[in-house]
Amino acid sequence: MVLTSGESGFGRIFVNTSDSDLYVREIETPHYLLDVRYDGDINKAVLVFLSEDGRSIKLLPDPTGHKPYFITVEDPVNIANNKEFASDKGFVKVDVVEKIDPISMKKMKLTKIVTQTPTDVARLRSRVSKAYEAHIKYHNNYVYDNLLIPGMKYVVKQINRDVFKLVKPSVSDDTIAEIKKLFGDLDSKSMNSILEEWIYLFEEKPPKALKLSIDIEVQTPFRGRVPSAKQAQYPVISVAMVSNDGLKKVLVLARENMWGEVHEDYPFEAVIEIFDNEKSLIMEVFETVKKHPVIVTYNGDAFDLPYLYTRALRLGISREHIPIQIGENIARVKTGVHIDLYKFFKNRSIKAYAFGGKYQEETLDAVSLALLGVGKLKYIESPSEMSITKLVTYNYRDALITLQLLDFSDELVWKLMILLARITKTGLEEICRKTISKWIQNMIYWEHRKLNYLIPEREDILKYAKQSATQAVIDGKKYAGALVIEPIKGILFRVVVLDIASLYPSVIKSFNLSYETVDTPFCNGRKLDIVDETGRKLHEVCLDKQGLSSRIVGLLRDLRVGVYKKKAKRKDLVKEQIVWYDIVQRALKVLINASYGVFGSSSFPLYSPAVAESVTAIGRRILYSLLRKSADIGIKVVYGDTDSLFLWNPTEQQLIKLQEWVSKSFGLEIEIDKTFTFVLFSGLKKNYLGRTTNGDVEIKGLLAKKRNIPEFLKFVFEDILERIKSIEAPEDFVKFKVWLEDEVRKLYVSLKRKEITLDKLCFKVGLTKKPEEYVKVTPPHIKAALQLKNYFQVQEGDIIPYVKIRGRDGYKALQLAKLYEIDPDKYVEIIHSTLSQLLSALGISKEEIIGIKRLN
Repeated sequence: MVLTSGESGFGRIFVNTSDSDLYVREIETPHYLLDVRYDGDINKAVLVFLSEDGRSIKLLPDPTGHKPYFITVEDPVNIANNKEFASDKGFVKVDVVEKIDPISMKKMKLTKIVTQTPTDVARLRSRVSKAYEAHIKYHNNYVYDNLLIPGMKYVVKQINRDVFKLVKPSVSDDTIAEIKKLFGDLDSKSMNSILEEWIYLFEEKPPKALKLSIDIEVQTPFRGRVPSAKQAQYPVISVAMVSNDGLKKVLVLARENMWGEVHEDYPFEAVIEIFDNEKSLIMEVFETVKKHPVIVTYNGDAFDLPYLYTRALRLGISREHIPIQIGENIARVKTGVHIDLYKFFKNRSIKAYAFGGKYQEETLDAVSLALLGVGKLKYIESPSEMSITKLVTYNYRDALITLQLLDFSDELVWKLMILLARITKTGLEEICRKTISKWIQNMIYWEHRKLNYLIPEREDILKYAKQSATQAVIDGKKYAGALVIEPIKGILFRVVVLDIASLYPSVIKSFNLSYETVDTPFCNGRKLDIVDETGRKLHEVCLDKQGLSSRIVGLLRDLRVGVYKKKAKRKDLVKEQIVWYDIVQRALKVLINASYGVFGSSSFPLYSPAVAESVTAIGRRILYSLLRKSADIGIKVVYGDTDSLFLWNPTEQQLIKLQEWVSKSFGLEIEIDKTFTFVLFSGLKKNYLGRTTNGDVEIKGLLAKKRNIPEFLKFVFEDILERIKSIEAPEDFVKFKVWLEDEVRKLYVSLKRKEITLDKLCFKVGLTKKPEEYVKVTPPHIKAALQLKNYFQVQEGDIIPYVKIRGRDGYKALQLAKLYEIDPDKYVEIIHSTLSQLLSALGISKEEIIGIKRLN
């Protein structure tokens, strides 16, 4: 067995060459490409393929002889004769390549420096005056160079001239007819280009895959101790595994006299296996993992898989029997792919655009409750204190809902991931771990490589663009953002929200906005002035050539609106097709709505504030025009934000008239996004609460809910949300206001009389480092941790419960506090800061609730 360290998309990983039986030389029958990795042991890219039946993985080392490289403008002869390069063991050779500069559109002769490994690129790039394409991760570079599309089917045979043969799906005649209708008469070359580049991605059925979700529970010496995955010093006492082919199993470590009573949620459908030693239990987990090509966890990168890996080593299990590889910010499985759903649902674009903000927090409990209607089981005991039956029930529920989150609604999330991988040319493991800016970067870089464009450096883009001419409202921004209309303060019933469909993507397309077209000096033909809502010229756009971003975003926008959004509503298609096309349009929505933002982010490699400023300026101009037209036809606009208008009780005729005007004036569509039974506006921007006609509650900033609030306030939140769901008419709201006022008053009284128990008053915060490492500031939970150190060991990762008390320290560890020490005034302030905006919007003052005189 040989162990080496190699580069991956997330840092360095350990690679075990004893698993050679996983590798193949060819892919003779169609397989789905799921991912591309770098194997540091063999210094090659490795392609991860899934069989058509979804039951097995094949790993294919690069069959093309591809090597890492970077590009420079320096003379190739000078590089070849440079002793510093020639004597470096990582240097392979130099080649002369021809590329197109996307800004000037001129051809360039450049020098390509080829190296042995990706780490050689990182070292050698500093030896040239300017390096291009030197910060791209090798596995991504491999995808671009070979124009691979993760998520699609391939056959790979080394005897072919084109090693990677894409298996093209069939496209129905009606889809082709819709494309022709959408884009006009296309010649065969243009049609084939659209088919191969985009339509095949949407028409290829998603792969079926055998998936296994895993959740582990660990013995801890006391409640609040969070086991360290790096140390894995405590035994694994239970592992739940659920697969989509019927496997339902919980492996439990035996203990004496702790079977316990069967709980009402006990999983009678699951097989329970009791092990008398932990090593055998973990080996059984590993054997099950090896039989499943897709492993699913919730926060498995940070805990479940690294803990199993480290614990196995501590128990004497050799690395060759551990199917897990630990890298920086990722835990991989050698026999498949690992999907960490926590990171996927944490993605802000997924939360906002794919799931409409249905969940506010990214915990397993919050996400599963919002999307499945079922959450984690809530027991008072920690897993270490539970009986075996209760432990099995608790552990199994977590594994079950983890798998259901991937597969609910006919595998919605799995299919969404596959589609996003295809569109953005990003491997499946990066789809669930990287931000959307990285997805879009991959998509645009792939297009650059296809067109033989040199990928520019940031300074090349900023060199020609004009400075921002508008003033940002938000600190840290370089230019003025979207228009937000000041809302009224109060409660309104029947509020209709109109959404300008794909406003920013439409602007990018219609005005040809791209980093290489805005303010470029290399424009000899038509130009278009970018003018904001005040009539001021900000930038100018070259119309000689179609911008790369304009073309990509425009095509995706048109395909969503003109083809797939319509297909998702057709009644003549079978249910399976309708579900698939709905996921297609969701995936496109996620990407096109985020496409504007990346260009305004200074961390994006193709950062272009001129493009971002142009988009928002045109967007503000359109929204202002829409406001004026609404007033002309008698519609009352009560709030507006970016691409949405909140209209108070408009008639159907008014809405139709406004929609027709927007279509005629701007070529845009406006649609009813949602209708609120009522909306409570605080008078502040991005700050309202409403109940839609289908019973959903939407909260924007009005309730200052934080992740870490005492238990008694969490109950208040839950009660508020439940009562809001039942409000149908103004008289219901009056009752709600009276109830809320009374409820808050009761809380104040209970706090003053010290009737709320310590466990309901405590805050719980985890230690991200050792308490003694906090030097400059000492947060409350660190004060409490230092107090606890006098009684037992406190370490990184522990959850520290503390309460607010009277006196100089102000805080005390829960375990050491007494109820009489509690400072009720501090908790009253917490209630006020949390609910103040809601109470203010309802016209309830703090003084009204607690009264003039003090409560005793």
